[in-house]
Amino acid sequence: MLFSLILSVLFLWICEAAAGSFDHHHRHLSVINLHSLFQLNFSGKLTEMAGGLIHQVLRRKFQSQSAVQALSWFSSRKVNDDAGSAGMRTVALLGAGVSGLLGFATVASADEAEHGLGVPNYPWPHAGILSSYDHASIRRGHQVYQQVCASCHSMSLISYRDLVGVAYTEEETKAMAAEIEVVDGPNDEGEMFTRPGKLSDRFPQPYANEQAARFANGGAYPPDLSLITKARHNGQNYVFALLTGYRDPPAGVMIREGLHYNPYFPGGAIAMPKMLIDGAVEYEDGTPATEAQMGKDVVTFLSWAAEPEMEERKLMGFKWIFVLSLALLQAAYYRRLRWSVLKSRRLVLDVVN
Repeated sequence: MLFSLILSVLFLWICEAAAGSFDHHHRHLSVINLHSLFQLNFSGKLTEMAGGLIHQVLRRKFQSQSAVQALSWFSSRKVNDDAGSAGMRTVALLGAGVSGLLGFATVASADEAEHGLGVPNYPWPHAGILSSYDHASIRRGHQVYQQVCASCHSMSLISYRDLVGVAYTEEETKAMAAEIEVVDGPNDEGEMFTRPGKLSDRFPQPYANEQAARFANGGAYPPDLSLITKARHNGQNYVFALLTGYRDPPAGVMIREGLHYNPYFPGGAIAMPKMLIDGAVEYEDGTPATEAQMGKDVVTFLSWAAEPEMEERKLMGFKWIFVLSLALLQAAYYRRLRWSVLKSRRLVLDVVN
């Protein structure tokens, strides 16, 4: 970034020498802006201020000239100027090219800081047209959600009965639901009571309301995960990259106390700490609980929660393709059968005297 700034300022003064001298006010403004740029500790505002300075100077110098006039001016100068002026123009053009390239890189870096680092695309097993969910991975992902995520994040749109036949048997799901207590009622006496959970109950909420959730998490509100892979752009890849993308902040990046650096999160600072640590969960089937494995499993579970009908939708699509193919063949045969007689007719004109 420092190199880009130096080249940008160098390009600014070269353009000044090639196009003519600025007045005293413009020089004073450039010195003040240059001094203020170095006072910003090379933050994101430095890039914006340097870009704005160059944009303002170039606009003042060339706003009264069209592209044709500017080209004619450079052509005439090329004929009349001496070798020193030609060398200065060459340096100016080289500086413009290098500064432009670095400017694009700087803009990309600023965009990544604002919207988060672009996530890679991972080969999810269920992403293909003929692919289905890995139900063993869904079961492991539900275990990760229960033991790691459920303490802060809710899944208010998922019921226990949704797990039957997908990751658990009906008996296993009933036993799992019976472990929670649900406030129900009122009873015949008009009072609320608690009862064991049943298949029709939704997953329990970790907090009573949003205010309690924010108070427990330092002002941050943990989002509901029922539709998280559809609520975020490139959802599956984003969630996996976010869960496994925690890093130490780079030099010069200050993270406020209580936040954690994650380049995939917009702004780079997230309230949720790193939760997926090797061995944090002991899988029932003996699968090694590495960070990547837990991230893959929980994202598969969240993808199923957001689109539980995906397998049925794909199957229905193939059924419709098969039926429509048969209908197309039948229509083609019927058309040929009906129109072949008419198309093969020959008209004979009998001319009578």
